[in-house]
Amino acid sequence: METNKNNYCVILAGGIGSRLWPVSRVELPKQFLDWFGTGRTLLQQTYDRFSEFIAPENIYVVTNEQYVDLVKQQIPGICSCKILEEPIRRNTLPSVAWATTCIAHACPDARVIVSPADQLILEEKHFVQNVLSGLDFVEKENCLLTMGVRPTRPDTGYGYIQAHEEMQEGTFAKVKSFTEKPALDFAKVFMESGEFYWNTGLYLYNVNAMMKAIHDLVPDYRDSLTESSIGIEGCGPCSVPKHFDTLPNMSLDYSILEKSENVYVQVCDFGWADLGSWCSLHNDTQHDSQDNVLLNTEALLYNSQGNVVCLPKGRVAVIAGLKDFVVAEQGNVLMICPKEDNATLRRLMTDAQMKLGEEFI
Repeated sequence: METNKNNYCVILAGGIGSRLWPVSRVELPKQFLDWFGTGRTLLQQTYDRFSEFIAPENIYVVTNEQYVDLVKQQIPGICSCKILEEPIRRNTLPSVAWATTCIAHACPDARVIVSPADQLILEEKHFVQNVLSGLDFVEKENCLLTMGVRPTRPDTGYGYIQAHEEMQEGTFAKVKSFTEKPALDFAKVFMESGEFYWNTGLYLYNVNAMMKAIHDLVPDYRDSLTESSIGIEGCGPCSVPKHFDTLPNMSLDYSILEKSENVYVQVCDFGWADLGSWCSLHNDTQHDSQDNVLLNTEALLYNSQGNVVCLPKGRVAVIAGLKDFVVAEQGNVLMICPKEDNATLRRLMTDAQMKLGEEFI
């Protein structure tokens, strides 16, 4: 496929995936794992997906400095200057701000898509069509764009985008509101209204629109962007600005998208799922006849329904009489917990860290 030289991609790959503990660990987070036995990790699949229609030299990966070697191992052809190393985790805004500054320096007319490294996309052709259409839109409209998908269930683990009208696939509308992880009653109302869409975490913009939004809406970043530009001139874009660890810990959603009056949503349908939790893995991946999900795992299940089982290669689970649980093992931890009890899932990892030590997270 012929590529537009102004199209750029930023892949966010610095998180630790704590909601998928104990399989996702600090030393080897979820984006570097092959969850489905395809032979490709989530990061590799994401990079493969974008390199089909964006020139590889225009794809940046933002990650924590701890994972730079993992990125190089899993994407052997990537230039070191396209790996943006963060010394400390500071949420999505500083990652996007820094990457956008680097891209603006390389191509003042760049059109950018920002993507998490840990998503499931089933309809690749539709995805490419939607992204290219969205990039054309942000170039012409000089706006910020989110990609939304129509909800299939009242899920409380996703963010929701409200548009000003009910729309068909491929259309664009101005965003009316954002709601992050609503209560179940609200999620049901959102789904029934037809005006709300799941927030995929995929964002598109031209570099001038994003730089202006950061400058206008996040005053603390004004000087930082200038200093970042100077750093790029001096030692290349892969060198993190010296002041990076002093940047405020802010998300792109809260700091920019929810405050800007120039944000649109594009309605998409490309078989999307956010692989952020055990519950989402269960909801959005292939089930057996008893509604169990086996993640690249061998198991014998008897009178058991609605479970997620994920064990290392060479291990076999034999389970009887279990319903709606996660059975997950990695290294020195085996966890068995109700899959929808998010509070307990979070507490288990915290307790393991405090009572047993850092090597257990």
